[in-house]
Amino acid sequence: MKRLRIVFMGTPQFAVASLNALYQSDHEIVGVVTVADKPAGRGQQIRFSEVKQYALEHDLPVFQPEKLKDENFINALQSLQADLFVVVAFRMLPEVVWSMPPLGTINLHGSLLPAYRGAAPINRAIMNGESETGITTFFLQQEIDTGSIILQKSIAIEENETAGELHDRMMNTGAETLKETVDLIASEKADAVKQDVLIAQGRTLKHAPKIFKEDMRIDWNRPVQEVHNHVRGLSPYPAAWTMLQEKVLKVFFGRMELASTENIAGEMTTDQKTFLRFACTNGWYYITDLQWEGKKRMSVEEFLRGFKSQ
Repeated sequence: MKRLRIVFMGTPQFAVASLNALYQSDHEIVGVVTVADKPAGRGQQIRFSEVKQYALEHDLPVFQPEKLKDENFINALQSLQADLFVVVAFRMLPEVVWSMPPLGTINLHGSLLPAYRGAAPINRAIMNGESETGITTFFLQQEIDTGSIILQKSIAIEENETAGELHDRMMNTGAETLKETVDLIASEKADAVKQDVLIAQGRTLKHAPKIFKEDMRIDWNRPVQEVHNHVRGLSPYPAAWTMLQEKVLKVFFGRMELASTENIAGEMTTDQKTFLRFACTNGWYYITDLQWEGKKRMSVEEFLRGFKSQ
């Protein structure tokens, strides 16, 4: 197996596990590309991305271009003489970048492509009530998430699993799959399959578009199971929400109760001590983990100690 020179591109914690797997492998990380530093928090302190933090701790060269087509950045990339670029949770790359290395550019995606192409595959799979998802490695090409597939690993979604919990499991499976993919490429054994072939064989094409604020609002005119999927698919971030006493109530988790009710969908009832529930079309959704506008995240019992029902 050839020892590859790799440029890694990524930003959040999800990408760190993959970067670590490659750093621990027989290959060489010759450069790490991540987002520019930015101020965060109340004090507006400069904050590094998790990928940059890892790179600095392991003495890896870091590049933080504002623009990916910047001539100086392109020249710097070329000077690294990398065999392969690896992308995990990063920005869209221009063709001048992804077409540069002789062995191509590969991406790690949090779904079983061609299902759930797009920016929010983990969230959308749970929101849609899927019982299975997975990890895909593929070669980048011009259109997003459409390149030829190298490896896929299936992952079962547990009945009450949140997006955050699934994210953490997928992060580790993804790192293992990515290392295996790079080893296959280095050994000239990576037999990539075009997604069009899989679609022709009956694979379902689904999309996972970016999530906006209105997408996060809970629609109580839906069955309680769909409400539960919506909540856990957005937990802990960016978080489902509803309105309560003209304030935003973020909902991180809850439980379902199937029941026939004459209450109007969205109507709230509480015993002021142990439960806060909203009517759905076929039952009740009991909120157990929440955050009211201007308050910290808390359990429903904590919340109700200071809540006055109108």
